Amino acid sequence: MIAAGFQNIFNVPELKKRIFFTLIILAVYRVGAHVPTPGIDAYALSEFFKGAAGTIFGFFDMFSGGAFKRLTIFALGIMPYISASIILQLLTVVFPPLEKLKKEGEHGQRKITQYTRYGTILLSCIQGLGISFGLEAMKSPGGALIVPDPGWSFRLMTVLTLTSGTAFIMWLGEQITERGIGNGISLIIFSGIVAGIPSAIKNTVRLMNTGEIQFFVLLGLLALMVLVVGAIVFMESGQKRIPVQYAKRVVGRKMYGGQSTHLPLKVNTSGVIPPIFASSIIMFPATLVNFVSHPWMKTVSNSLMPGTLVYTLLYVVMIFFFCYFYTAIIFNPADVAENMKKHGGFIPGIRPGKPTSEFIDKMLSRVTFGGAAYLALVCVLPDYLIKYFNIPFYFGGTGLLIVVGVAMDTMVQVESHLVMRHYEGFVKKGRLRSRRA
Repeated sequence: MIAAGFQNIFNVPELKKRIFFTLIILAVYRVGAHVPTPGIDAYALSEFFKGAAGTIFGFFDMFSGGAFKRLTIFALGIMPYISASIILQLLTVVFPPLEKLKKEGEHGQRKITQYTRYGTILLSCIQGLGISFGLEAMKSPGGALIVPDPGWSFRLMTVLTLTSGTAFIMWLGEQITERGIGNGISLIIFSGIVAGIPSAIKNTVRLMNTGEIQFFVLLGLLALMVLVVGAIVFMESGQKRIPVQYAKRVVGRKMYGGQSTHLPLKVNTSGVIPPIFASSIIMFPATLVNFVSHPWMKTVSNSLMPGTLVYTLLYVVMIFFFCYFYTAIIFNPADVAENMKKHGGFIPGIRPGKPTSEFIDKMLSRVTFGGAAYLALVCVLPDYLIKYFNIPFYFGGTGLLIVVGVAMDTMVQVESHLVMRHYEGFVKKGRLRSRRA
């Protein structure tokens, strides 16, 4: 059935054109990820990053598809855009003009998108300048300078190069969203993460040939990965449906309302934002050790390495905190209850207004707890597989969540194109459900 669904893709000219356009743009992105930034000793930088595993450098390098490790023109990746988007979302809660702009529909969304672009350029300039100063202070383990000729000429060139690279990636992502298939920014992150799959497979085969991994252990790993991916698909599409009834009302000579529907509360409303924030904060001490050589700092860094008890506890607590915090930012039960009341909707057995808001908030808290527990389990599991079973788990929990989630969203968009043109989708019974549905 799935094979037939893929065959139908090539029967829809517009869909085929969109998919080919998306693949071309992603190919351009991958080529740019190998164009080096001027003024860098590539060998010294490579030696430095070999000792930077488990730090925030390695975390950012995963999102840039290896561009950060090579310090190419796309070294900053799309992270400044993501940071600017999150900052704008937070500001809409505390800054009334932005909150008003958000409620203005398409016009307001265009303005917010424009502000996000400005914020991306500003953050890219700041991060580019910080990276240039940091590179000048870095040395490889052998003592070689990463920047042979430091100075303001190098700093300005680095800021200009990295900022231009991020702006170009942002433009590529918007082109995919507008003229391709799927969410462009998400697909760029997706392509950066999966770019390391060939090397991961090669490394796994090497370990199996040398006897470090047994064949049956590898089979068990593959089975576990299938189960984990299935669990992620199930949880990402899972939702709590609250029944909503709309009262009948007469407008002129016509009667409206009277139908029953539901309010979907997603199990994982916050997406991958909590693991990203939690990982960035916990990895910060391990990153400082590369610049501040002090016994106390090394002790703290070692205690926060993946697989340790302290790391696991802090990671889980932070994931739960950011799940509830980010959900509270993007989902307002009071606004939902007020909109329902305006349109004559109510939850059976619950009075409209504040009681409805409190009921939705209570249900959302319960659902979010399950979503946070699921995120924590998926993100912690790879660390223990690596530590205790010596299993080369390339993606990590956060990367796996992104890869599966983006693949789901893209499949949903492809299926919607097929169904809209009277073709069968990828599944015969039911429909693929988007994470944002």
